[in-house]
Order: sequence, then C-alpha cells, then structure tokens
Amino acid sequence: MKQYEDILYEEDNGAAFITINRPEVYNAFRGQTVDEIIHALNRSGWNDEIGVIVLAGAGDKAFCTGGDQKAKKGQYDGRGIAGLPMEELHALMRGVPKPVIAKVQGYAIGGGNVLATICDFTIAADTAVFGQVGPKVGSVDPGFGTAYLAHVVGEKRAREIWYLCRKYSAEEALAMGLVNRVVPRDELDAEVRRWCDEILEKSPTAISIAKRSFNADTDHIYGIAAQGFQTLKLFYETDESKEGVIAFNEKRKPDFRKFAK
Repeated sequence: MKQYEDILYEEDNGAAFITINRPEVYNAFRGQTVDEIIHALNRSGWNDEIGVIVLAGAGDKAFCTGGDQKAKKGQYDGRGIAGLPMEELHALMRGVPKPVIAKVQGYAIGGGNVLATICDFTIAADTAVFGQVGPKVGSVDPGFGTAYLAHVVGEKRAREIWYLCRKYSAEEALAMGLVNRVVPRDELDAEVRRWCDEILEKSPTAISIAKRSFNADTDHIYGIAAQGFQTLKLFYETDESKEGVIAFNEKRKPDFRKFAK
C-alpha cells in the first residue's frame, strides 16, 4: 500500500476522502502533493466499492491555496510541462466515473480555487474564501481554471475573478454559482456526509453516464489547456513571471508595469 506524505487518505462507507495535509503552508501543493492526489484519485476512482470522492484540506484555515511559491525555482518542483502535472490532475478529476466533492472550510485561492471549480460539487463553510491570485504573482491557469470557470459563473464574473484577483465570501461564491451549498463551519462535515450518502443511494452507472455527458460540452478545453500550459512554461522563464514570485517571497507588491511593452 502506498504511503503518503502530503495527503491523508481514508475510505468510509462508500466514500473516499483525500485531504491535502500541508496546513503549515495553507495546503499549498508542491509536485509531490499533486502526484499523491493523482494516485489517490486513481485508487478510489476505479474502486467499485467507492461511489463518491471528497477532496479537502487539513486544518481550519485553508482548503488549498494553489502552488507552493517557495517550491518554485523558475518553475515548480514536479514533473509536467510547467513543473506540476496539473493537466493530468484536472483531467483525472473530470475523468473518474463518480462525483468529486470539494469540502471547503477556509481559503480556496489560486490553484485551490481551480480545484474547487473543477469538482462536481463544492460544499463550503461560511468561513470559506474564494478567489484568484495568478496575475498578482505572474501566473495563470490557461485551461479549466479560466475557460471552464466561465461556464460555471459566466464570462463577466470569470474575467472579474481573474483580472482583479479579489476575494469572495462563501455567500458571494454561492450567489455566482461557484458553490452548491453554504453551511456553518461546525456543520460542514455532516453536510458533506449527507451529500455523499444521497449520492450513494443512486445508480452508480447512471451517475457515471451523466458525468461523462456533462463533461462532453467542455471537453474541448483539454486542447486549450495543452497549448496553454506549454505557453505557461515559457512564461515562467521570463523576468516578468519571476518578478511575481520574488515579490511574493519578499512580501512586497510586484512591479509588473516595467515589463509592459
């Protein structure tokens, strides 16, 4: 049995729980984290005893805050086109033939917001906070994080989220369609379990067919992502992108205007 370092994995009454276990960095992911999530998704996604998968973050502060900037040296520290196998992870989240639920208790920022967006459902505590930071740190998600987000919340909202990098409360995220349900923090675990149990009462084959049918309308985004991540790799090697990472680590505002040409 594979031993995990960056995540926790549990199976309970037909549900699999994958928890990013890096609360000391607000559950930001490094290359190893993404590889472990991919392994756990494959482990649960093709197990006939599992009917639903829950993706969560350890602790009270964060669901996930995206890529760990301290693990970034020109690019991220894992495999994949841009140093993290995000294309593979996003494809697998959509590809496993059962629903994936994001359980969000705190910050779902950057790449964490993308994960919550891609999940079939997002259940949030009233303490959850959503938003993007990519253009603030010289990055972007050129696939499902942008193109699919527009399908979820609409073009105007998606552009606002990415261009302005604001933070949104759980209730604001609910109003824009980014979240399915908001409950008090102390009720979050029970609410997610209720959703799991309702799903488990339904025909797994019917749900699998429905998921693939829903996905069919946006599967073309895979092509956008493939091209986009290739471009992103080149962007990460520029001084403009590096300025975002350096400024983040130095806790100052980046000076991107000097790169505007």
